[in-house]
Amino acid sequence: MTKILTIVARIEAQEGKTELVKTEMLKLLEPTRKEVGCIQYDLHQDNENPNVFVFHEQWESEEYLQAHLDTPHIINYVKAVDGSIASFVLNRMTKL
Repeated sequence: MTKILTIVARIEAQEGKTELVKTEMLKLLEPTRKEVGCIQYDLHQDNENPNVFVFHEQWESEEYLQAHLDTPHIINYVKAVDGSIASFVLNRMTKL
């Protein structure tokens, strides 16, 4: 049985950059959900601190995640938010 790779990515926008970061992350949803190997790709915004976002993702394998990280939409996102991210933490997880 293949184990699904779960990703929890926490992104915190710098003060004054929240809308830019949010807009750029929203652009990732549609193309990523169409990628081969993507099971789930959801974006959340913290109710108390709007600078904090979390992606909850599920991928069929690490290889599919790596392919995702090399897509043009991810590369464009990284360029668009350069200098606008206060912190980024990505956790690779396995459901128990």
